[in-house]
This record gives sequence, structure tokens and C-alpha cells, in this order.
Amino acid sequence: MARDDMRTDREPQRLEFAPAVDIYDREEEIVLVADMPGVPGNAVDINLERGELTIRGRVSPPQVEGELVFQEYRVGDFVRNFTLSDDLDPEGITAELKSGVLTVRLPKPSARKPKKIAVKEG
Repeated sequence: MARDDMRTDREPQRLEFAPAVDIYDREEEIVLVADMPGVPGNAVDINLERGELTIRGRVSPPQVEGELVFQEYRVGDFVRNFTLSDDLDPEGITAELKSGVLTVRLPKPSARKPKKIAVKEG
């Protein structure tokens, strides 16, 4: 008798964590900073579809010798979704991963940026 939970032809369910995120509203851009420890740059996917920004970082389990006798450290992927306003320029989005911290820059379109009007005396 084959039991469904004994099947080996499918990948086990991976844990998913929501990374801690700080968001800064600057004059020229919105900056999103996400904590994604253990994620290499080639394992980060950032997609923008229908106004929703999805950040996904895949973490590989550590390769450790010996028998596991106690476990508190849990490994899983990082996933977070954000709904973007129309006030951002999707073509100018950039991202950088450094020391486990992902920084995503979402530029504001120049037409939407606040503009200071100089007043001339005449």
C-alpha cells in the first residue's frame, strides 16, 4: 500500500519567512531595505506584476557533518509582497544585495516629484 506522505517524487514543503523590512520615503525615491541573511545574490528574485512587487530569496540548508541532536535554527525561503502605487517609475527600479541586506530603490517619476518654483523679483 502506497501512502501519499511516503512519496519521494515531490519536493518537501519549504518554510517561508517574511523578511524584516524598513521603507524610507525620500524626495526622489522610495527605498526598501530587507533583511535576508544567508541568501546569495543569485538566489534573489524580484518581480513586478500588475502593481505588486514580490521579493523572494532562496536559502540552502547548511551542510554540517554529524547527527542532529537538537535544533533551533530553521532554514527557509524569504518571501514578501508589496502593492506599489502609480506614483513610482517601474522602469527605474534597482536592487542590491550586500551582507544579507537587500536594498530596492523605487524611483519616483520626474513628473510626480515635488518641484520648487523659484520666484524672481522684477
